[in-house]
Amino acid sequence: MTDAHAVALALIVTLAFLVEAAAGFGATLVTVTLASHFLAIDEVLARFLPLNLLLSLALVVREARHVDRAVLLRRVVAVMLPGMGLGLLLSGLREAVALKACFGGFVLALSVRELRLLRTPTAAAGAPLSPLAATSALLGAGVVHGVFASGGPLLVYVVSRELPDKARFRATLSAVWLLLNSILLARHAAAGTVNTATLQQSATLLVPLLLGSLAGNAVHDRISPAHFRAGVFGLLAFAGASLLVRSLLALVG
Repeated sequence: MTDAHAVALALIVTLAFLVEAAAGFGATLVTVTLASHFLAIDEVLARFLPLNLLLSLALVVREARHVDRAVLLRRVVAVMLPGMGLGLLLSGLREAVALKACFGGFVLALSVRELRLLRTPTAAAGAPLSPLAATSALLGAGVVHGVFASGGPLLVYVVSRELPDKARFRATLSAVWLLLNSILLARHAAAGTVNTATLQQSATLLVPLLLGSLAGNAVHDRISPAHFRAGVFGLLAFAGASLLVRSLLALVG
């Protein structure tokens, strides 16, 4: 990794952890979407996952009282883990451009739909999904997380409707990432993509992690629930559009 790429990665990580600390999700999605412009996804994840685990652990410890254990264990983990197992089997496809384009397009469409619903007063909180729709979305989130470590969009789609309180939302999502990303990190370590060299590079990103987290916590404490929800889906729209455009350019190129 060149010095220019190292600086770019540090800036991306700062932004990613600002988003994660403020919203409870988005760090991996932002990092993978932006850093994969100049690094392979496996290389990005090898350097990023240890950092994300640190932030998730800190948030879960600090906000443990806000973690909704029923939603975490019975609704999310019970469905996402099997999906993640399937995603890990498909992880060899993670560099497939067409798959990235489909994922980016779906995230963009989902986010635009939610932002349009927010324009009507009765839609601000979002109606809970049917059991079938919620289970399908969570299973899909697990698959996507196994492939790209970025299952946040589908998970947010479900959990934001069941946990409209932003403190419970952020804490519960942090607990999800702590569990699932621990599994991903163990797999990368077993495969050798996480090693002493990548851990040393992860250590150089601790300052961006701290700066981004402090800024994100300040944003989280000051933003209104309505702006918070709009920011969540605005972030997803940006990330989805970025991934879609980049993938389509690669396909036609």
